[in-house]
Amino acid sequence: MRKNLMTKQTGPKKQGGSTFLGMLFVGAALVFVALVAMKVFPAYQEYFSVTTALKGLNKEPLATMSKKEIQDSFNRRANTSYVTVVTGTDLTIDKNSAGETVASVQYQVIKPLFGNVSILIDFASSADAK
Repeated sequence: MRKNLMTKQTGPKKQGGSTFLGMLFVGAALVFVALVAMKVFPAYQEYFSVTTALKGLNKEPLATMSKKEIQDSFNRRANTSYVTVVTGTDLTIDKNSAGETVASVQYQVIKPLFGNVSILIDFASSADAK
């Protein structure tokens, strides 16, 4: 006689997978992350433009320039990069511990997300004279 090699199932097989409610939750989370990213990206893009303009000041002899000349140089560089959030008058121009002239800027950007919810981003950048 031949034995039946098939195994017996004792109950219904439980299905695995995600539910419609779970997929809605994941979809809503992805939409929220995408919304925040789309609102925040332009602020970071402009920050990198400000940093590039400040780094461009390193090519000039800051130690021999007046405060007004440094501000005008920054404004020229910022205008070519379409920077609107910071101007030359917002720069802080000081000397560091080594006696080198340093131009720096600190500013905040507030971006509305939805309704009465906004996000506040603090930025700071500097250019050291070398």
